[in-house]
Amino acid sequence: MGAAQPGEFFADADRFGPPEGSPPIVPVFSGERLRGYLYLNTDFANATGYSGKPISLLVGIDTNGVISGIKLVDHKEPIVLIGIPVQRIIATMNSLIGRDIRPIATGAENPPQVDIVSGATVTVLVMADSVVRSAVRLIRSGRVAGGSVAGGGTGAALPQKAIDFTKSDIRDWNDLLGDGSVRRLHLSIGEVSDAFAKAGNKTAAENPEPGAEDDVFIDLYAALVTVPTIGRSLLGNDGYDRLMAQLKPGQQAILIAGDGAYSFKGSGYVRGGIFDRIELLQDGSSTRFRDRNHTRLGGLAAQGAPVLREVSLFVVPNELTLDPAAPWQIQLLVQRATATREKAFQTFELGYALPDTYLKQERPAPSPPQAAASAMSPAAQAAPAGDLLEDPLWMRIWRGNVAAIGLTAFTLLALTAIFFFQDALVRRPAVYEWVRRAFLLFILVWLGWYANAQLSVVNVVTFTSALITGFKWEFFLASPLTFILWSAVAVGLLFWGRGPFCGWLCPFGALQELLSTVAKWLKVPQVTVPWGLHERLWPIKYILFIGLFGLSLYSVALTETLAEVEPFKTAIILKFAREWPYVVYALTLLCAGLFIERFFCRYLCPLGAALAIPGRMRTFEWLKRWSECGSPCQRCAKECPVQSIHPEGHINVNECIYCMHCQMLYHDDHRCPHMIQVRLKRERFEALSSPSMLSGGKAKPTITHNGRPIDRPATVDAPLPPTS
Repeated sequence: MGAAQPGEFFADADRFGPPEGSPPIVPVFSGERLRGYLYLNTDFANATGYSGKPISLLVGIDTNGVISGIKLVDHKEPIVLIGIPVQRIIATMNSLIGRDIRPIATGAENPPQVDIVSGATVTVLVMADSVVRSAVRLIRSGRVAGGSVAGGGTGAALPQKAIDFTKSDIRDWNDLLGDGSVRRLHLSIGEVSDAFAKAGNKTAAENPEPGAEDDVFIDLYAALVTVPTIGRSLLGNDGYDRLMAQLKPGQQAILIAGDGAYSFKGSGYVRGGIFDRIELLQDGSSTRFRDRNHTRLGGLAAQGAPVLREVSLFVVPNELTLDPAAPWQIQLLVQRATATREKAFQTFELGYALPDTYLKQERPAPSPPQAAASAMSPAAQAAPAGDLLEDPLWMRIWRGNVAAIGLTAFTLLALTAIFFFQDALVRRPAVYEWVRRAFLLFILVWLGWYANAQLSVVNVVTFTSALITGFKWEFFLASPLTFILWSAVAVGLLFWGRGPFCGWLCPFGALQELLSTVAKWLKVPQVTVPWGLHERLWPIKYILFIGLFGLSLYSVALTETLAEVEPFKTAIILKFAREWPYVVYALTLLCAGLFIERFFCRYLCPLGAALAIPGRMRTFEWLKRWSECGSPCQRCAKECPVQSIHPEGHINVNECIYCMHCQMLYHDDHRCPHMIQVRLKRERFEALSSPSMLSGGKAKPTITHNGRPIDRPATVDAPLPPTS
């Protein structure tokens, strides 16, 4: 077990036994007494974290089904690699130690909840969910805790899922691959050599197949074609109908296809023989396919499907009852020659889990013992844990955050109302200023510091990476507030550009603006960057974004490390509770913002650059301008908080944060020269229309400017005093 020691999982254990079954579990002994088992969580349950890579944990479970120890083996989580000490994550996971999993496996108890580590919510939830799910599946398989509880016995009658045969439509190859209907295992020659090297077989690692390291060793695909949509898409309607006619009730069929230098069939395969390079695994049971289970296919019927060298249809043998609703694996045995008559072997797994969209819920009738147990436990009867455990993790996270989701939705609706009724609001500058400050304070305190819903350029590169490597909605849905905000930002980009997020929904942007407001109240001198220099500093953030985006195509993990150019994690998520270099960097940017408002937003924010690029496709232009703006009037350009208005008068939407300050000036008839002229004409007309003037009186009309009377004739062409 590598660096793991028996005593780390069981107090008096002194040795490991040989691995048992498949997936393997390792018995742990104290002398001759069996204390429990050790297993890898990813062998039994999905554990894909924020990075999109699996989080590997060694889990110890005793013979009674009680978690006895947890050890983090490997992860690629950026929030743990940089920012949050791994000890905090481990301490949270250790709260599961001592939990009896049997009541959860039988449905008598709800899955346990672990404490959330601020800034690593998704990581912690995925890890805890994986530990509990893997232990439940191990117990239900009958390999631990005295027998299977999956089908009844002493356990509760658990809800079951079955294929929904009422759904039958035709989908193309990209759709099937994108949602997991078809799963893929891609191995290069170099990756296989690395696997042999890690297994300690140096000779095999140094004797690769002909070709470069990046050449395809095998491209392996698998799909459960008993499902109507998948089967009709891959086999065609006639092929699917012929298949279903030959299957027995409950029997399943799997399509396996491959390409590359290595054959999953094997050159030694003969008619009447066995396919020794592939093995079907589920819940500790396994089987190999024989010739009588196999049908060779000429190709795939799905539109857009690649031309593959080997396409085979396998009917699952009778000795294994494959549960279509539960995960299963295809284990590929790779062999490599090390001498004239000697070979080395290495296994790789292609995991498969049928998407829930193809399944329907079926609840078996409760057995008498179960009915009695339900009568004694009304709470368990009302909300059986089996339902909760079988639901996807993201769904349980959403149900547990109803209040936060509702408040976020209300916040977005309020912002939408501000944008739609902006004219009515900016005509009342005092009201608008307080509305904006209150909104930004709420975004900073609740959305940022409390809910940790600070978007980052990391989200952009992670989304792009997911599109390239295999997109899964479940990963993005695991963080509901982030998902809702990104959805709102995407819509906002089409309507108003980057302004809704950068100017209103970014907690770090709110922190900068609120600190700048305080600085102005304290008479801190404000620096106006010369326009020529200001224009040349704008591209910095675009260069940073392009650099990070390009690097993400090579290494997402390295990109996430360099994305620390954003101080969001330090200032918002971790609330400055971090190593001093990160804190000094964040405070330096905030101090610069005291003199140059939103200094980071203007020149360094790669996320702002990422949003500005698609933001050019906006539909509406609601920021109004007069023909005099820019020539001769420069008031808006000089007063714009982020200097996003060019001297010639037009607004640069790539830099605009939609603060609406220019719109307050647009309607202000004491500050905007155009509106001053309008007001003067109106006052002149009202004065000339007054009763005293109409009756021939000598009263001279009073004309005001900047709120003060002007002692001069009220003529339209008379020059105005200079405006401040």
